[in-house]
Amino acid sequence: MKHIISILSIALLTSFHLVAQSNATKKADKHFNKFEFVDATEAYLKVVNKGKADAYVYGQLAESYYNVFNTVEAEKWFAKASEFSSDSEMIYKYAEMLKANGNYEASNTQLAKFAALSPEDHRAIAFTANPKYLSKILNKENKFNLQNLPLNTNVSDFGGTLQDGKLYITTARNSSRKAYGWNDEPFLDIYTATVTNEGSFEMPTRIAGAINTKYHEGTVSFSPDGNTLYFSRESFYENVYEKDPETNYKVSVLNLYKSTKKGGEWSEPKALSLNNDQYSVKNPSVSADGNTLYFASDKPGGYGDFDIYSAPIRKNGNVSKATNMGQIINTEGQEMFPHISETNTLYFSSNGHLGLGGLDVFFAELVDGNPGPVRNIGIPINSNSDDFAFNINEETGEGFVSSNREGGKGSDDIYALENLQPICDVFLTVTVKDSTTGLIIEGASVSIQDAEGLVFGTKTSNAEGIVEYSIGCNEDTVLIGSKVEYGSGTTAVAGTGDVEVSADVLLTPINALIVGNSVSLNPIYFDFDKSNITAQAAFELDKLVQLMTKYEALIISAESHTDSRGTDSYNLSLSDRRAKSTAQYVISKGIDASRISGSGKGETTPNVDCGGNCTEDEHQLNRRSEFVIVAGNPNNE
Repeated sequence: MKHIISILSIALLTSFHLVAQSNATKKADKHFNKFEFVDATEAYLKVVNKGKADAYVYGQLAESYYNVFNTVEAEKWFAKASEFSSDSEMIYKYAEMLKANGNYEASNTQLAKFAALSPEDHRAIAFTANPKYLSKILNKENKFNLQNLPLNTNVSDFGGTLQDGKLYITTARNSSRKAYGWNDEPFLDIYTATVTNEGSFEMPTRIAGAINTKYHEGTVSFSPDGNTLYFSRESFYENVYEKDPETNYKVSVLNLYKSTKKGGEWSEPKALSLNNDQYSVKNPSVSADGNTLYFASDKPGGYGDFDIYSAPIRKNGNVSKATNMGQIINTEGQEMFPHISETNTLYFSSNGHLGLGGLDVFFAELVDGNPGPVRNIGIPINSNSDDFAFNINEETGEGFVSSNREGGKGSDDIYALENLQPICDVFLTVTVKDSTTGLIIEGASVSIQDAEGLVFGTKTSNAEGIVEYSIGCNEDTVLIGSKVEYGSGTTAVAGTGDVEVSADVLLTPINALIVGNSVSLNPIYFDFDKSNITAQAAFELDKLVQLMTKYEALIISAESHTDSRGTDSYNLSLSDRRAKSTAQYVISKGIDASRISGSGKGETTPNVDCGGNCTEDEHQLNRRSEFVIVAGNPNNE
């Protein structure tokens, strides 16, 4: 596989102060200490723009955004502050924000730093004891057997595809070819190996016809009838390349071609209309019905280095405009070597999704052309090296995968695979309903996320109020529904091995959130002894924001209560901080500060007056937030 050269730059670090700048930050500090985090951020940013920022300012900006759950900005400023400080709590918050934004690998890096700084902290202990996604991959039940093929050589062999009793491979074994400077191996050709009656393979030979040139040819795919061959070829053949002015090194791209079988021979290949001189188009895979071509490309406008695309194949054989498969499939890294199976499962290799190292093989079920969750196929298919060009016949359970893992014969080897048991999926039907009337809701947005909070798909409910997803067996998921004029609703779906599962997402009309002279939300929970807004709290508070946006005269008092544990003075102070953080979150979403206030009530007005003999459930009932309508109640107009 290609090697990527990184150029590292050296940055000069200046000294910094760890204490407040009494003059430059006086106004900002005042806002911060009053829990006016929106105003605080504006004031600290002015210090930054004046060129007077230091570690203290970066840290205060991060804390301000953290407290109103602006995860993007909090991550940005925690990153800046972490360049100057090794405070363990700050590092932990930085990890939280990275995780909230889906940056799991970076989050784990920061958590590892945190664990090293505070090894006795229970959070550090929990992280150290849980390798997270790695364990999830490694502990998957082994569903495959692998065998290194005898036909592999000491050079690169990859991309096994069976068609009409022959195995088609891409290989550098043609020693009569000129060596390719990148890896000092011959240019790649397409070879075929006939399958014997015993199921083994004869010695591979170069494919007949005009397929191979003196330059690279890549992996292949066939039309359902086997009469059209799709493959990639280096653009040197068309005399298309760019030359580095300093090194004179010639850089080409990869293009896709097709050839048709005539009298048992392959015709002169024709270039596909998808090709472009400025970027590569490679790794073809044709759907079982012959109507869609999947491929990888680094064309501009994608999400990463290489993305996977799909393009319709017309009845006349021409290929229409390509569509990017989207961010569920594609990442900032590389997604390549797509394989679309008979059951419409998309397999591909990626170094952008969480894997064991290098390229890993992943898969996603396609429903109406839309991908479900992306899942790592696990070991032994994947290793800590590059694993790619996965190909499987789901009817027979047999196929191939290529890898440069240790123990192989050459730089890349082809491995035969046998599927020991089917990959398990659950078809999830979701119906969106009005919680007050039970009627279905069309046009609602429904997102689905995994147990770690990663959103892997969003769809819109149809005329029957339905969206459909394909999810993995025994994987817990959460559905989040939303629509204008409704408060957001969530439904948890427990992991199961059932083939089909149905679930409802209930949305409450915004008007129905107003009960008497208060706004009825689900409990706003805070972490123990904390006052910053959590993701769960933000979800509920967004309903309040939507309500206040609709009714511009609505004025709210956010009141926070504690349980009876702790001293009166401490509980009053804690509840006041929580109430003010709540108000600041709403303000940060564009609601004028004059329309919402926050005050703490401590333990003075319990829901359950249980004295010093409260159960844990009773403590929870007392530890609450309430939203009192001060003015502008639309129900009183």
